[in-house]
Amino acid sequence: MSGADLAQGCVFCDALAEGRESPLVVYRGKTSYILLNLYPYNNGHLMIVPTRHVASLGETSVDERAELMELTRLAELVLGEAYRPHGMNVGINMGRAGGAGIVDHVHVHVVPRWEGDTNFMTSVGESRVLPESLEQTVERLKPVFARLAGGNLKAGAS
Repeated sequence: MSGADLAQGCVFCDALAEGRESPLVVYRGKTSYILLNLYPYNNGHLMIVPTRHVASLGETSVDERAELMELTRLAELVLGEAYRPHGMNVGINMGRAGGAGIVDHVHVHVVPRWEGDTNFMTSVGESRVLPESLEQTVERLKPVFARLAGGNLKAGAS
């Protein structure tokens, strides 16, 4: 990854910084990677991110778009096996008006969902309660990613 591909101060670019890759990265492909959301909606909330700093799908290459979708598919399979959710939300928020918390680096959210997973804590207490730490989620997901990818893409750093 060249310096031109990284943007200083971008949390997604910083997640792959040389010598200090984020422990939230659970899988790395050729042009994109998968990491846990630091502020997850549910356990297993993943984000698929192009390695290159781009703000929209329109700025991605054909190879980047193909891998974004392939890694989204892989995330679905991994989460399905690891958590057995009743459903999933998959989405891209672009621009501040579109709900993006990080507006200058496009990413895909994959969120496992269970019937009744919203409760009084979310709606009244304005807080989320997650029964699993991010570290436990990483330990649960990394081996499943490595196995299900079948060697087609390199696994993330341990």
